[in-house]
Amino acid sequence: MSVVHGEQVRPLEEHVEVGRSLNWWGMILFISSEALIFANLIAAYLYLEVRGLQIKDGLWLLPSGEHLDWTFALGNTAILLLSSIPAVYARRSITKGNKKGLIIGLAGAIFLGAVFLGGQVYEYINLYSEHFTLQTKVFGSAFFTLTGFHGLHVSIGILFMVICLIRATRGDFTAKKHFAVEAAEMYWHFVDIVWIIVFSVVYLLPLLMIQG
Repeated sequence: MSVVHGEQVRPLEEHVEVGRSLNWWGMILFISSEALIFANLIAAYLYLEVRGLQIKDGLWLLPSGEHLDWTFALGNTAILLLSSIPAVYARRSITKGNKKGLIIGLAGAIFLGAVFLGGQVYEYINLYSEHFTLQTKVFGSAFFTLTGFHGLHVSIGILFMVICLIRATRGDFTAKKHFAVEAAEMYWHFVDIVWIIVFSVVYLLPLLMIQG
C-alpha cells in the first residue's frame, strides 16, 4: 500500500513544482488591478486630449505655445526600458544560485530607475518655470496626474528592489527561494509597459494628429 501511495503522490508533487505558485498568481492579480487604474487614467487623458485637439485653436500647448519636449522624454524612456535588463539579469542570476549577479542586477535596475525619476523631476521643474502647473487648465491637471501617478509607481518599484537588495546582501535568497525577486521583476516590467503607453499618448499623439 505504501509503495502504491508513494507512486501516486510523486506525479502530483512534480506537477506542483512545474505549475505557477499561489504567490505568482497573487502578483498577477495585483498587477492587473493596478493596470485597470492606469487604463482608466489613460482613457480619461486620451479622451480629453483628442477632444481638445479637434477644437480649433484648442491644442494642448504649453504657455509658451510649444509642445511638450518629446525628445527629452524619449531619452528618459530609453533609460527606464534599459533598467529592465539588469532586473532580468538579477532574477536569472539567483535562479542559478549566483548571489553576486543578483546584487549587481538589482543595483543596476535601482540606479537606472532613480535616473529616470531624476529626469522626470528635472522636467517638472522646467515646466513649472514656464508656468505650466497643475492649475494650467485641463492639460496641466491631466498631465501631472497621469505622469505623476506613474512616477509614484516607479518609486514603489525602486523601493521594492531596494528591499530585495538589502535582503540579497544578507543572503536571504537562494536558487529555490527567491519569489520576492521575481515579483519585483514582474512589477518593474509592468511599470515599463505602462510608461510606453503613457509616453505615446502624452508626447507623441499630439504631434501625429497635427501632422495628420
